[in-house]
Amino acid sequence: MTDLIEEESADFMARLHERSGIGEETSVPNSYRYMPPKRGVEASREEAELVIFSAVDKVLARTTVNPEDIDTLIIACSFTTLTPVFADVVVNKYKLRADVQSVNLSGMGCSGALICVGLAEKLLQAAPPGKHKHVLIIATEILSSMMYHGTKREMLVPNVLFRMGAAAMIMTNSPERARFRLGPIVRTLTAARDSDYRCAFQEEDDKGITGINLSKELPVVAANALKSHIVTFCPRALPASELLRVAFSLVKQYVFPLPGARGRAEKGARPAFNKVFQHFCIHPGGRRVLQEVQHGLGLSDRDMEASHMTLHRFGNMASSSLLYELAYIEAKGRMTEGDRVCMISFSPGIDCSSVVWECINPAAADPNGPWAACIHRYPVQVKTT
Repeated sequence: MTDLIEEESADFMARLHERSGIGEETSVPNSYRYMPPKRGVEASREEAELVIFSAVDKVLARTTVNPEDIDTLIIACSFTTLTPVFADVVVNKYKLRADVQSVNLSGMGCSGALICVGLAEKLLQAAPPGKHKHVLIIATEILSSMMYHGTKREMLVPNVLFRMGAAAMIMTNSPERARFRLGPIVRTLTAARDSDYRCAFQEEDDKGITGINLSKELPVVAANALKSHIVTFCPRALPASELLRVAFSLVKQYVFPLPGARGRAEKGARPAFNKVFQHFCIHPGGRRVLQEVQHGLGLSDRDMEASHMTLHRFGNMASSSLLYELAYIEAKGRMTEGDRVCMISFSPGIDCSSVVWECINPAAADPNGPWAACIHRYPVQVKTT
């Protein structure tokens, strides 16, 4: 694309890709194959239909839920909104009922899928007693209209990190065929802080070219937002025994400090998240973001495996990435009954969302899942320098 992107910008993106932790098998839309790339409405619509229909076909086949049984449809796509909206596209394609409730969420960023889960929970809780309901959730991000071809480096970063993908799931208030039971949902927003509000910002550069400006401080800002989020998350998601252990450690630290240790956090004062949760799905916003989260939560490399391998195999697919991570854990055969899964995502704002799931019916290997053809090769050693 030398006629579209300057050589210096292309070299910068190539260097960034080499240490991004992203592999060579990720997907980009067909619109990128044209010179210059197609960035119009038709290209976005073609990409959306490709990934959304594929995800819906698979979730309907796996759950054996018929389209006419869908009561509510929720779609999250942050940066691209067309008319008719993507929810209407799905209703038309699958001939959903005339009384289906449909919601099209835009601008929610990489927390979109978990925000959809929270909305679905409220709708299912409001259902009449004894009335079984199904909510179809779809998460995607459309890249065809997102490519930035300017020279501002902070705005070139999304070209390197984001890839094409979509995921779908069905939530229900009936436990009969459910695989997971929904636990606490926590969402915090730090947009009142200017540094957080501006760290991921859609804007025009000096030449009027639109793109997403990802600040160099984003990983640190996200880590600080996570600290605030954990304060709200812990009382709702951790057992009383773990909360008491942490409280006792804090009392011991500040009331009976060791010589020279006052003001320094003890390791015991941090919740042992990997003893409470068996699996973690952390939004793969980039290698540095994952490193900051791992350090902040005290997680092991094994805890972070699904996140790093999803980033390597598929790249950052926005909010749908978390479901690819869950699929990785299942494809590895690691999910057992009673296991708890902690999902954490970040969006511009910073919007930090987390959802807890408990496995009640481990699934057999999915022959049509995203990892079916490559799970035997993972985990791989990721080049980061």
